[in-house]
Amino acid sequence: MDKVYIFGHQRPDTDSVTSAISLAYLKTKLGLNAEARVLGDINEETKFALDFFNVEVPKYLNDVRLQIKDVTYHKGLLINYKATIRETYNYILDNNVTGVPVVDDEGICLGIITVKDIAKNLILGDFTELDSTYDNILKTINGEVITKFNEEIDGTVIVASYKSETFFNDIKLTSEDVVIAGDRPQIHKHAINNRVRLLIVTDNSNISEENITLAKENNVNIIRTNLDAFHTSRIISQANEIKILKTRDLVTFKETDYYDDFISITKKYKHNNYPVVDSKGKCLGLIRVTDVNDKNKKKVILVDHQEFDQSASGIEDANIIEIVDHHKISNISTKMPINFRNMAVGSSNTIIYEMYKETGIEIPNHIAGIMLAGILSDTLILQSPTTTVLDKEAVDRLSERLGINYVRFALDMFKKGTSLKGLTKEEIITKDFKLFDSNGKKFGIGQIITLDIESIRNDLDAFINELELYKNKMNLEYVSLFITDIVRNGSYVIYTENMKEILERGYKIDNFKELTFLQDVVSRKKQIVPVIMNEIES
Repeated sequence: MDKVYIFGHQRPDTDSVTSAISLAYLKTKLGLNAEARVLGDINEETKFALDFFNVEVPKYLNDVRLQIKDVTYHKGLLINYKATIRETYNYILDNNVTGVPVVDDEGICLGIITVKDIAKNLILGDFTELDSTYDNILKTINGEVITKFNEEIDGTVIVASYKSETFFNDIKLTSEDVVIAGDRPQIHKHAINNRVRLLIVTDNSNISEENITLAKENNVNIIRTNLDAFHTSRIISQANEIKILKTRDLVTFKETDYYDDFISITKKYKHNNYPVVDSKGKCLGLIRVTDVNDKNKKKVILVDHQEFDQSASGIEDANIIEIVDHHKISNISTKMPINFRNMAVGSSNTIIYEMYKETGIEIPNHIAGIMLAGILSDTLILQSPTTTVLDKEAVDRLSERLGINYVRFALDMFKKGTSLKGLTKEEIITKDFKLFDSNGKKFGIGQIITLDIESIRNDLDAFINELELYKNKMNLEYVSLFITDIVRNGSYVIYTENMKEILERGYKIDNFKELTFLQDVVSRKKQIVPVIMNEIES
């Protein structure tokens, strides 16, 4: 069963991370091979919540771009370098391909042989040279064992097509020769007396007992075949091991290589066949340019987001099978109908809590704990205007089950997560930063929760300058950072210069200044993004 990756947005916060974990657990119980992942480093708040309930941080997902392993290639298609040319040719035909990777005894890829390479050898190759084994020759010419003393057979092929007298006088036989002869006992005897490497007797001809005895005394190998001398001489070179053929320059790919890179590289080399290898060079099979139409796109479920810009790199190449989110419906699109769960609640975990209730799947304590943390984080301990009756009900049920004071737990969690100590200005700005698009204009809004507003006030100019730098770096129209104070229940704002009028109009404040405090503005989803987007569009 294909694995399904479940993940939140690129800037993992507590709700997105815990939603991915809680939904992955539910989907697994429902029979799906699901795995939670994260798209970036988790923050201190999320780490506190996971540690508190003894839950491991999900593995990092670099991207969901199509890789070689997602393409249907010829797995296990390879041949040992000791195979004969004939075996290799038949193997290629039987598998309906035009080439095959060649490997050594350890499976390490040595090169690739194609039908074209074999044809070239059969037309232009040296038919008099033989470098093979007794058994390979036996198979190639459909032979019968008469005597056998050596496994390795190499030498020069000589066909006894001359008159006997001419053959005896003009052909100087050595132990490096392979003689092909029909029903010619004297030729047989002459070859054996000269201790040739191998005598091949054709046409199922008789071999005298005297010559067999002599062959045993001289350690001469003999094979008999039902083929005639002409056909034997034509196909004997096909018994050569393919290692004698020159393989083309070795261009290999790993399963982790990206499909787009594969296509780009193959355009340069203009070959059709390429070995797929592992990290140690061991061959896994063959991939062909003409066979890559059957793609098995990565299956993913998105939680807590539905914006391409906020999702995993290469999301356009993935097969999105489901979305669970509590934000506004965005411009993300799919080619096929999917399960889409979007609810006007304060946390994605609240939706997943409802899904647990609907399916009847019991929530274990560690999952209940991180779901509670996610809801409390996104609703600011149920004080955000996004909070609904369903959020409150979920918090009450989950905290009651766990036997914890959710307010005390949330304050400890926020205290851990709001510290700015040790963070660079860019890290503070991008700690919880999301991208948006309005009428083709891209803008970014960061939000942090901290009780230490003075550390920002004391270095305000540097923070504003960093906002401008980040705006240019990300090629955005506008950038702002909302610093939320959960004790005062509001947010301070710093912003790039071109946002001043937008904020003045949106929040109806004349002479808007850096670090203006917006009372009761704590929700990016309900009180920040809609206001800014409305002014950008107007």
